[in-house]
Amino acid sequence: MGLAEIKQRIVDEATRCGRNPQDVCLIAVSKVQPDDRVVAVLEQGHRVFGENKVQEAAGKWPGFKERFAGVELHLIGPLQTNKARQAMELFDVIQTLDRLKLAKTIARLAEETGACPRLYIQVNTGAEPQKAGVLPEEADAFIKECRDLGLSIEGLMCIPPADEEPSLNFALLAKIAKRNGIKGLSMGMSGDFETAIAQGATHVRVGSAIFGERAYEV
Repeated sequence: MGLAEIKQRIVDEATRCGRNPQDVCLIAVSKVQPDDRVVAVLEQGHRVFGENKVQEAAGKWPGFKERFAGVELHLIGPLQTNKARQAMELFDVIQTLDRLKLAKTIARLAEETGACPRLYIQVNTGAEPQKAGVLPEEADAFIKECRDLGLSIEGLMCIPPADEEPSLNFALLAKIAKRNGIKGLSMGMSGDFETAIAQGATHVRVGSAIFGERAYEV
C-alpha cells in the first residue's frame, strides 16, 4: 500500500468528516521493521514514528535522528518503570502512561531533569485482562492523579479488542477525553484508522500498511 496512499486516505476521510486533514497526525509504526524500510520512509519526508520497546528504539533511533532532522518518536508499547529514564531521554511522546507508580516516576524524573516528554494515558477500553491501560471507569481519577503530580496530559490512547466493533471503543475514549478537557486522541491502526478519524482521532498508528508485513524473528 505505502506511505502516499495512507496519507491520501487520511486526507479523504478527514475531508469527508468535515475535519481539517492537518489535524490528524500519522504515526508510522516502525517496530520490528528492517532499517532499510524505515530509511525509505524517512527519505520520503515522513518524520513521526512509533516504537513498542525502549530497547529496540534505543538501538536505531539515535542514529536516524542524526541523519534526519525533525524526527518525532512516540512510545506506543508498555513502559516498565525501570526503563522510564531511558524512555524520557529517547522519546518525544510517551503514549502508554497507565499506572500511578509510573506517573510518580515520570514526575520525579521530570523534576530532576527539567524536561518531560508529552504524555498520553492508555485506556483499556475493552477491559481486556491481558492488555495494559487504565480501566475506563478509573480513567477520570487517574487523570486527576497525574495532574496532581504536575504532569500535563496531552491525550488518551487505546487499542480496541480485535473482536469488537472499534467505533464503540473510539467513541468511549473520545467521551472520556472530552469530559476531562483533553484534546489528543491516539486511536486507529492499519485496519480501522478511517473509523478512528470519523470518531475524532488526532493521531493514527499505522505500521504494516506503510512498511509491509513485519518479519518477526523466531
